[in-house]
Amino acid sequence: MAGRIIAQFIVMGSGILGRAFFQAYRQAIANASKTGVAQEAMQNAVRKAGKAINEQEARQILGVTEQTSWEEILQKYDKLFENNAKAGSFYLQSKVLRAKECLEVVYRSNGTPS
Repeated sequence: MAGRIIAQFIVMGSGILGRAFFQAYRQAIANASKTGVAQEAMQNAVRKAGKAINEQEARQILGVTEQTSWEEILQKYDKLFENNAKAGSFYLQSKVLRAKECLEVVYRSNGTPS
C-alpha cells in the first residue's frame, strides 16, 4: 500500500515539474523574443558556426610557409589526411581539410594554378 502511494506521488510530482518546466521555457522564449535577445543569439551562433580558419592558421596546420608551392602543400595534405585516417581522428582530418581548402582559395586568388 505504501509503495503504491509513493509511486503515485512520484508520477504526480514528475508531471507537475514537467509542466512547470515547459511553461517556464515558453515564457523565457516569449521574453527573449520581445527584447530581441533571441535574434541576437541566433546571429552569434550563425557567425560562430560559419567562422572559417585564416591563412596563417591553415599554414600552421599543414606546416608550410608562404613560399611553399601548391604541389608541396598537396603532398603535406595527403600525408596528414591519410595519417589521421589511420589513427581514426576525424577532428584532425577535418582541420587538415579546412586548411587545404583555405589555402586553395588563397592560391587561386593569387593566380597560382592548382
